Amino acid sequence: MSPANTHIPEHPDRLWRHPEPKAWYDVVIIGGGGHGLAAAYYLAKDHGITNVAVVERGWLAGGNMARNTAIIRSNYLWDESAAIYEHALKLWETLPEVLDYDLLFSQRGVMNLAHNLGDVREGMRRVYANRLNGIDAEWLTPEDVKRLCPIVNISADVRYPVLGATYQARGGIAKHDHVAWGYARAADSLGVDMIEGAEVTAIDIDGGRVSGVQTSRGAIRAGKVAIVAAGHASIVAAMAGIRLPLQSHPLQALVSELLEPIHPTVVMSNAVHVYVSQAHKGELVLGAGIDSYNGYGQRGAFHIIEHQMAAALELFPIFARAHVLRTWGGIVDVSPDASPIVSKTPVDGLYLDCGWGTGGFKATPASGWVLAHTVANDEPHELNRPFALERFETGALIDEHGAAAVAH
Repeated sequence: MSPANTHIPEHPDRLWRHPEPKAWYDVVIIGGGGHGLAAAYYLAKDHGITNVAVVERGWLAGGNMARNTAIIRSNYLWDESAAIYEHALKLWETLPEVLDYDLLFSQRGVMNLAHNLGDVREGMRRVYANRLNGIDAEWLTPEDVKRLCPIVNISADVRYPVLGATYQARGGIAKHDHVAWGYARAADSLGVDMIEGAEVTAIDIDGGRVSGVQTSRGAIRAGKVAIVAAGHASIVAAMAGIRLPLQSHPLQALVSELLEPIHPTVVMSNAVHVYVSQAHKGELVLGAGIDSYNGYGQRGAFHIIEHQMAAALELFPIFARAHVLRTWGGIVDVSPDASPIVSKTPVDGLYLDCGWGTGGFKATPASGWVLAHTVANDEPHELNRPFALERFETGALIDEHGAAAVAH
């Protein structure tokens, strides 16, 4: 079935229009996920650019935005990453009021467990780096871990003993679909067009400058175009003759049946690579690492889930009594330095937002905010200047791989 004929599910609070594409837009955003919707909203709200179209080949927020574990934190090691994720967290803290929409944003805290001496040293280093950057962070003893999350097994005679943890009290979770609806409704109220079922098939370039896009719903002329297609940025950028330094990988997660509240915070473990929270409705939400192979399928290898569950049962023995309700997979773009690309491109008027790896959801407000600034001013903001595409030519890599408390 072609994307143009794909059924678009309705949402009870859905207020945005289903317009036919206009002949001309000041800005076309390719990708109707969280980052694209946020960028459209901030273009209209902060920069007065309302003649904007968000084009999505399926339905809004039907891609990676609907396939994540909804964890929010800013406790990254390097200054560049800490700055942009902390900006995101500060935006999260007022976003429900700004959008006038209940995002189910819950600052229940995020802890990253340490299981060996290397973990302890890395965790303490990150705590001190966070504090120097004005980010809340503390080091927990195993007893502190047990106090904050009583169901964690801190026994010394297990394969991965808990030797401590970092903790960011301001971290937490939000409801990913509510975030998408909130941004979509707010952008729509400012005049932004959301065009669903419109797959981009080509990017038009005239004299080295972007001039529009070809879609399954017809041609759209545009002054500027932003590529915000998580998992498929390389494919879309290739339409403009740009080869991106990205690899796309499946990323899996699962939820349990509905349970009474048993898990009060968010727990992450890099050594065994599992991260767990409990959703507002009661499901346990468990995330795993990326599959090692490249692919665009929204599914992954079974052994990843198998290892994820084994790790979860060791850390949380009580989970042996829970049942898996469903599993899913998304697609993440991973850059060589495991850091995003929010940048201008060699094509005048064409911009990128990609390469976030596993950090995309938590960055949603800041990503949209800095991309809107970059598109509106044709210059990056200081927050995303370090994340330019040119860094792969100069070697000014951020190298957040493994330093962000969870490997990409």
